[in-house]
Amino acid sequence: MNVLPVRTVSRILLSALAVLVVLPVSAAQLVRIGAAHFPPYTIRPEQGADTGLLPQLADALNKLQSDYQFTLVPTSIPRRFGDLQQGRTDMAIFENPAWGWQGIPHTAVDMGLEDAEVFVTGREPGRDESYFADLKGKRLALFSGYHYEFANFNADPKFLADTYNATLTYSHDANLLMVLRGRADIALVTRSYLFDYLIRNPDVAKELLISERIDQVYHHYAILRPQAPISGEAFGKLLQRLHDSGELLKIFQPYRIKVMPAANVVAGQ
Repeated sequence: MNVLPVRTVSRILLSALAVLVVLPVSAAQLVRIGAAHFPPYTIRPEQGADTGLLPQLADALNKLQSDYQFTLVPTSIPRRFGDLQQGRTDMAIFENPAWGWQGIPHTAVDMGLEDAEVFVTGREPGRDESYFADLKGKRLALFSGYHYEFANFNADPKFLADTYNATLTYSHDANLLMVLRGRADIALVTRSYLFDYLIRNPDVAKELLISERIDQVYHHYAILRPQAPISGEAFGKLLQRLHDSGELLKIFQPYRIKVMPAANVVAGQ
């Protein structure tokens, strides 16, 4: 009877074990998206999880693939670019080139989405579109931290209060109520939010006059810090897949947000 050497037996056993071992699946890379209160994109309730379009988009991205895990990190409108530069977040989303991020290192991805800011006032006898032509002497209700074209994108609260007699809040609902109750003459509201508000409050539509004048039309961009775990090209391809499947349209069309044909990496610094 031939007896195999101990060293040979050990090698055979190790080879057998190697076949049986199941290699662990590589963990998805975590991509942290800054979530600032920006209705209807991100709605931060006093309690509970964030709601709005950003959580829906993150969920759709996670269901689409397994290489990246997109998660939301709380931030604020004034703090979001600092968080990005400091590495607390990897990505700021639903941004516009006029909003102050062109001077920081980034890669920008055109998300293929378009929204607008519109002027709203209360309906009164004799009041028509001409009411919006001149903002001088009118009391404005604005969203704190927003960059408005009529103010040359200067979001400084003191400047807006002193120059445009503006009251700033963190709620489109509050601004619309100020108009409805006569405490403000004009509110500027994101078009997507306004139409969602009118769906939720159908009786209010007859009390409001919505301008044909638009303060700004803006394309949404995602901006990624240079060390982000996902590249602009890879993120753009994921957005394109959501576009091609109809998922982007399903998420954004109900809010009158235009879904454009493609999403591309358009800028870097």
